Amino acid sequence: MRDKLNSIIDISVPLDSSMPTWPGSIGMKVEWLSCFENGNDVNVTKLTCDVHTGTHIEAPLHFIPEGQSVTQIPLDILIGEAYVAYIPLANVITPSELASLDIPRGTERLLLRTMNSKFWKNGSSIFNPDYVAITREAAQWIVDRGVRLLGVDYLSVEIYKDETSCTHKTLLSGGVIILEGLNLSEINPGIYELICLPLNLVGAEGAPARAVLRDKRN
Repeated sequence: MRDKLNSIIDISVPLDSSMPTWPGSIGMKVEWLSCFENGNDVNVTKLTCDVHTGTHIEAPLHFIPEGQSVTQIPLDILIGEAYVAYIPLANVITPSELASLDIPRGTERLLLRTMNSKFWKNGSSIFNPDYVAITREAAQWIVDRGVRLLGVDYLSVEIYKDETSCTHKTLLSGGVIILEGLNLSEINPGIYELICLPLNLVGAEGAPARAVLRDKRN
């Protein structure tokens, strides 16, 4: 959703119990602990979910023993100039796909818009295992070019049921923070300012986040 006055675009997905979640996840649930309708004098809700629900970041600790936790990630990685690339047709992202994008030299934050974003635009509540993912070789390509943050528009960068987790491990061990679950359906390719603030969860390997783009062209 775009704030026209400030040219700020929300690219995080709304947290809702009907949203798609990773198979095996506890899902996402909001419950009233007290509410006006039950005669209470205050509304208080309880949130139940895992930290990889909706739009979220993944710290190295997710796959790397002794890796950084969420609270150890420098905020300057999560805030700053980002390049949004559009890959409309690929079923899987390879180095050749990335090389064809004319990504500006020195890009430190790279967001990939693919066919996945249509799932969020259409409001699908069903997990789709055929989402566009990134190969290990493409992950290494990203590491080699000095990218510090990679954002994708579905719940994982990894090919579904790849038990080696090689894409995650390549990125996280290479110093790339992963931002998953973005809705880029309304975002044109180009340079923006990214502001991504995850919950400050001490010792956690991931955290839900609110992510927005500021359109620098206005």
